[in-house]
Amino acid sequence: MTGIGPVEPGEDTLVRDALPPRPRGRLALRYERHRRTVLASGAVLVVLAGGGYLYASRSQPRPAPPPPYPSQAVDLVYVAPATGSPGATAGTYSFTVLLSVRSGAVTVTRLTQPYDGLSVTSSPAAPFQTKSHSARKIIVTLRVTECEKAPRNPGLPFLDVTLRNARAIEAHSFILGARYAQDLSRALEVACSNHSR
Repeated sequence: MTGIGPVEPGEDTLVRDALPPRPRGRLALRYERHRRTVLASGAVLVVLAGGGYLYASRSQPRPAPPPPYPSQAVDLVYVAPATGSPGATAGTYSFTVLLSVRSGAVTVTRLTQPYDGLSVTSSPAAPFQTKSHSARKIIVTLRVTECEKAPRNPGLPFLDVTLRNARAIEAHSFILGARYAQDLSRALEVACSNHSR
């Protein structure tokens, strides 16, 4: 091949037109007229969908663990018999307990004991609140109402305390130990010594 002129296609080749054929149909014509707007809108939708997915799948901070149940955050310890407590009369036994709160504020809503022959009052009177990481002395007074129903020699006497904190309300029985059992037995013996059983 020699010469000057346009290059001609060889055998078995297809000739393509320089311009693509114009689309036919209403949608194709409309797309052709608004192609830039359609492509820009599509790009915006893809970016929004990707951003929404990334926002929805981002790592969430762990929620704070719930506070412990009230009975797990509190200690109740027998201290000693209360001396010179106001209102002490014959047939009553007053003693001091120490309520220690390890975490979160705890409210004592009720304080009772299991024996029918005894009634319970406390100072401060329930309900009362104790702050987190603090201790509070409570004077508990047991009054003998019926010697026949009062225990003769309580082995492991306990106090039933209803506690409330941000997580739950819970009734819990606190065994106050051997010293409390001995002091309570002596006090009941003195209170009921004049009564026959």
